[in-house]
Amino acid sequence: MNLPNKLTVGRLVLTVFFVGFLSTSTHWGDVAALTLFIIASLTDWLDGYLARKLNQMTNFGKLMDPLADKVLVASALVCLIPLRALPAWVVIVIITREFLITGLRQIAASQGVILPADPLGKHKTAWQLITILFYLILLAAGDCFGDESRWLKFLWVQVGPWLIGITVVLTIYSGLAYLWKNRSLLR
Repeated sequence: MNLPNKLTVGRLVLTVFFVGFLSTSTHWGDVAALTLFIIASLTDWLDGYLARKLNQMTNFGKLMDPLADKVLVASALVCLIPLRALPAWVVIVIITREFLITGLRQIAASQGVILPADPLGKHKTAWQLITILFYLILLAAGDCFGDESRWLKFLWVQVGPWLIGITVVLTIYSGLAYLWKNRSLLR
């Protein structure tokens, strides 16, 4: 197994520990979860960079890299529901969009067509990560400074919903645009 693929598998392992820390109420658990999420996110960039630079792209990597990304993001979103960061319906919308686009890509692949990610989809992913990181940072700050901090509450209540709104709108819009752009595959 080459280094990029090891990083991809490592991201899956980090996701397990990330979920463990975020799901428990241990002191500094949110800080550990934030750290693991950042490291896991960086491995996503690094494994792709190394696979291209070292010319080590494999079928395993093509399958597992996007899967590991989706597992990390979906895990974070689901874990944020009971922490009252995200409403369940938001997470359902985001995960549904990911399933639909993955299904479309599988249909395309069965017809010998490769559907690359488009710029709008990358923009959507960036906002999803920004929103997740925003809440993880606030949770970690709560570990460090106490949950009763007025500025943490302000950010949670006033800024968070805007980030969620932007993320949901981009998620829905990018999914519909991608489906429309590739509608010929659905015929």
